[in-house]
Order: sequence, then structure tokens, then C-alpha cells
Amino acid sequence: MRLTTALFAAFLVVPIVEVALFVTVGSRIGIPATVAVVVATAAGGSLLVARQGRSAWRRLQRELFEGVFPGDTLAEGTMILLAGALLLTPGFLTDTVGFALLIPGLRRGLLRWASRRATRRWVVIS
Repeated sequence: MRLTTALFAAFLVVPIVEVALFVTVGSRIGIPATVAVVVATAAGGSLLVARQGRSAWRRLQRELFEGVFPGDTLAEGTMILLAGALLLTPGFLTDTVGFALLIPGLRRGLLRWASRRATRRWVVIS
């Protein structure tokens, strides 16, 4: 799938799914509780992102000091940043994906998958 097609689908489908989830959850637990859950996940997610971001920053500094190329650390830091953006975006689907990106093992597995995919599609200089 082309990148433009995937982005178009994401920007079209994700908001529709989020609205459907808001309506479903709101009808089950009520509007105030739904808003509270969204605010709580944003606040909790922000704390987790800040903690993991600081850890990634320290790891990046250590690797640079040791003269090691910090490619994996930069990629993980980018995913942590993406997780933060998703967690600050109101919605249950974006929160789920954001929290998933904060799980180190899942994040590393996703990076390995992306790396394998990139080396099959493009010339990668390592």
C-alpha cells in the first residue's frame, strides 16, 4: 500500500472509529465518566511518556559519549514521541495504540519488523 493511501485511510478511518467508540462508551458509562477516562489517560500517558523519554534521552547521551551510533535509541525515542502525541489526542483507539507503544518489548519488536521491511524495500546503509 502506498504511503499516501495509508495516510488518507488513517486520517479518514481513525476519526470515524474514535467517534463511534466515544458514542458507545458514553452510552454505557455516561458522558462525565467518558470525559474523565479520556482526561485520565492523557494525564497518565503524559507521565509515562515523560519518564520513558528521559530514560531514552539519558541512553542517547551515554551512547554518544561512548562513541556508539544511537540508531536504535533514536528510533525508540521517536516512537515514544509518537506515543505521547497519540495519548494527548482524545480517543480510545489512539490511547490504546499510544499505550502499546510505551511497552518496551512491543516497541522493539515493531522496530525490528520495520527494519526488516525497510531492508527488503530499500537499500539500507548500516
